[in-house]
Amino acid sequence: MLAAIVLILIAGAIALAQGFGNPFVASLEGYQEVPAVSTIGNAEFRAELSPYGDRVNWSMTYLNLEGNILQSHIHFGQKSVNGGIVVFLCTNLGNGPVGTQLCPPPPATITGSFSAADVTGGAAAQGIGPGQYNELLRAMRAGKTYANIHSNIWPGGEIRSQIAMQSQLTQVRGDQSRGEDHGGH
Repeated sequence: MLAAIVLILIAGAIALAQGFGNPFVASLEGYQEVPAVSTIGNAEFRAELSPYGDRVNWSMTYLNLEGNILQSHIHFGQKSVNGGIVVFLCTNLGNGPVGTQLCPPPPATITGSFSAADVTGGAAAQGIGPGQYNELLRAMRAGKTYANIHSNIWPGGEIRSQIAMQSQLTQVRGDQSRGEDHGGH
């Protein structure tokens, strides 16, 4: 009995250390694209690690896109820099890995999950090769990935946002509401 309790506590500690219970979030808009795009399109992305940390379950709701949606991905790249595709969320171009879902027209919510088998080689030149799930998670935790949606009007991307852990955003918002300044003059 004691061994079972210890095992449950260890599993819980591992899940919390990996980020389970602390979702990744992103609010996509055109102003975050590179270069910036003036569009009323927007989306909300949310992802959570599975309890064992071997899979990320995600959802994205998008609306008001000015173009017809072509595809959506997670890319490896810091703010204001374009990077390689690491995970396909959806595509209407037939260019994703087998099993990639179609992108429905907006307004829509799509859901899915990804694991090591879904990590593409699109960012191999940046150090995240095919199947390197743990490297992808490390980049997501560091805020160095972004979600975006490509449309026929803006094939390079209509809307985008850096992916961050919700607790990181809560801390930043809390600091700003208290008037704390972490840089500048």
